[in-house]
Amino acid sequence: MKAAVFEEFAGPLAVRQVPDPHPTADGVVIQVKATGICRSDWHGWMGHDPDISLPHVPGHELAGVIVETGGQIRGWKPGDRVTLPFVCGCGTCTQCLSGNQQVCDHQFQPGFTAWGSFAEYVAVSQAEHNLVRLPEELDFVTAASLGCRFVTSFRAIVDQGKVSAGQWVAVHGCGGVGLSAIMIAKAAGAQVVAVDIAEEKLALARSLGASAVVNARQGGDVVAAVRELSGGGAHLSIDALGSPQTCFNSIACLRKRGKHVQVGLMLGEHSHPPIPMDLVIARELEILGSHGIQAYRYPQLFAMIRSGQVDPARLVGERVSLEESPSRLTAMDSFSATGITVIDRF
Repeated sequence: MKAAVFEEFAGPLAVRQVPDPHPTADGVVIQVKATGICRSDWHGWMGHDPDISLPHVPGHELAGVIVETGGQIRGWKPGDRVTLPFVCGCGTCTQCLSGNQQVCDHQFQPGFTAWGSFAEYVAVSQAEHNLVRLPEELDFVTAASLGCRFVTSFRAIVDQGKVSAGQWVAVHGCGGVGLSAIMIAKAAGAQVVAVDIAEEKLALARSLGASAVVNARQGGDVVAAVRELSGGGAHLSIDALGSPQTCFNSIACLRKRGKHVQVGLMLGEHSHPPIPMDLVIARELEILGSHGIQAYRYPQLFAMIRSGQVDPARLVGERVSLEESPSRLTAMDSFSATGITVIDRF
């Protein structure tokens, strides 16, 4: 099969022929129909993830069709249209048994702990616990765009942030994660302040439901601007980018007893950012993380899509071929793309 492979961190990423995968006894092989290009993949390529062994094929935001199943598989068959969370649970550890497969103690992650979906085919183990059946009306590109960004934002806003109608939500960073969060928060009845440094991304944020926007590049005080626009501070704030500055701003812009949810990855030299702990104590703030989603939560998300409350297809920015993926992935640190880039031609 064809796959995009790198043999050294931050080194060349090239499309070439590699052996076809085979399913484990508890796994399946999926023909990839679409897969997102995510900054998490960029972090992996840079060497920020200790689970990656070289050579490696990135890619974790996938949708496709099962073509082969292992001997233990009973609930799935070739031809089934599927996606899966980017963090897959083992099904037996304490976390999985409590319903929190997204933080499984023995998690399997396509594109990190194993070869991923920048390829014609991908092997997925622990399939019975993690596969998600796609509704017939949901196309593969839209399903792939849910990837880690939309579903992680869903968990951040709905499950971790517990947003309610009438609240103010601040979203710092209007890439795929941030735009997803805006759409979901708006669907929940919240008002959103979107923060970014690019006017075209802020314009898209407005079109997706943001009530107000702040351009952080214009030199003003982002925290003060968000607090003024939200009438005293956000009830819930999301760092959708993952930098020391956006993390700090997200916490500092909260009103008393507000919640900060960290969604953007903080890896490498950014792993231990400064936190305004004085404000956390004085305002009784909550600091939470959001790391993926459980397979059993997808039906609620599909129901929101089916009802028209959210339209993730609007977040798809560019569709590219597998041969174009190396240039798109290695440029992820520039944050130049608007929306989500999806590979849909193999």
